[in-house]
Amino acid sequence: MGETAVGGTAMGAAVLCAGAAAWTMGGPHSAARRARLLLAGGGTVGTGAVGTGPPPWRWTVLARRLRGRLGAEWWAVAAGALLAVLGSSPLPAVAGAAGVPLLRRARLARESRLARERRGEAVIALCAALAGEVRAGRQPGEALQRAAHDTGGLAGAQAAVLAAARFGGEVPEALAAAARQPGAEGLLGLAACWQVAVDHGAGLAAGLERLEAALRAERDQRAELRAQLSGARATAAMLAALPALGLLLGTALGADPLRVLLHTGPGLVCLVLGAALEAAGLWWVLRIVRAAEEAA
Repeated sequence: MGETAVGGTAMGAAVLCAGAAAWTMGGPHSAARRARLLLAGGGTVGTGAVGTGPPPWRWTVLARRLRGRLGAEWWAVAAGALLAVLGSSPLPAVAGAAGVPLLRRARLARESRLARERRGEAVIALCAALAGEVRAGRQPGEALQRAAHDTGGLAGAQAAVLAAARFGGEVPEALAAAARQPGAEGLLGLAACWQVAVDHGAGLAAGLERLEAALRAERDQRAELRAQLSGARATAAMLAALPALGLLLGTALGADPLRVLLHTGPGLVCLVLGAALEAAGLWWVLRIVRAAEEAA
């Protein structure tokens, strides 16, 4: 009991000393002084010198930039390092580092697919806006400039196409060149409509409206196919999560699966065979999904 009282007295004395030191450093009117400096525009007011150190929002921006540059695949390295510490083996860290290129490739493929879809949506919007401008009575060149600026459907080839339209160049050829961008294949139809309207005097607006309807139907078909393949993608995600679920279940039952897998001969054999079968299963499911998408 006496030792407890002495410990409590010592703790109280330490707290009082810390409070006295803070009071001495800040002064009795430090709060008022900080408020005056802040209202007077004296800069960021902290606990130390005024204006020293970067503001907190800079650290947030820096963290976001680092996360955007590194990518989500680096979580594999963090997970491998954590498992290496828990299992007292460098094998999980090596596996996590080896998985970074594969995960980066998957992330880049997904970003490329999303970019193609966005570009396709912009092409559809371009056709609709161009048809509306032509219906409103504007000349095709002026209508194309307005529609391109409003929708961004020409993407990186906008300058070349608009220059051809403004200075009497070959607009269909420029549109065909712009259609080489991933997701902008619909510009080939726009080039054909433009060529037919120029050569044969056909209605450009009517052709653009039919082209827009066809592109929308194709987009809806791809969306329906993607919805039908969602079950296969869910199966792939479940296969990817099963090993982690097994490790958690074994740990909860007290079996210590990390020690068995990483520090015993049979465990290492099971680990290698399981990783190979897991990779083969994921590859097979994703191959089926990719083949179905390409066939459609």
